[in-house]
Amino acid sequence: MDLGSLLFPLLLVLLAVPLFLSARKQKRAMAEQQSLQNSLAPGDKVMTTSGLYGTVADASHETTIDIEISEGVVTRWLRAAIREKVAETEETVVEDKADEDEEPATTAQVAEPLDHNAKK
Repeated sequence: MDLGSLLFPLLLVLLAVPLFLSARKQKRAMAEQQSLQNSLAPGDKVMTTSGLYGTVADASHETTIDIEISEGVVTRWLRAAIREKVAETEETVVEDKADEDEEPATTAQVAEPLDHNAKK
């Protein structure tokens, strides 16, 4: 057998394997996204593909979903626009504990302004 006759089938295999693996990965991602969109229920916190956060208000429609983006503000979106469910997190407010009567802990020293008109 000639080396050239073995090289062509090997090249085809090397090109076909990555294509097959990437197609499987994409198919799996699409299935996960579809199951996410079908599992949405009122009260779920979600993020859309445009980065908008909200709470699912109504998920009874087949192709659309109503999202409450602010108290009393409900918008209708395509289910395909939902990117992910967002985990519940508690927002903590950090208060400034520095008293206003206290002076800053460090003070900066200011240099004298340069005189650009002075002759050398």
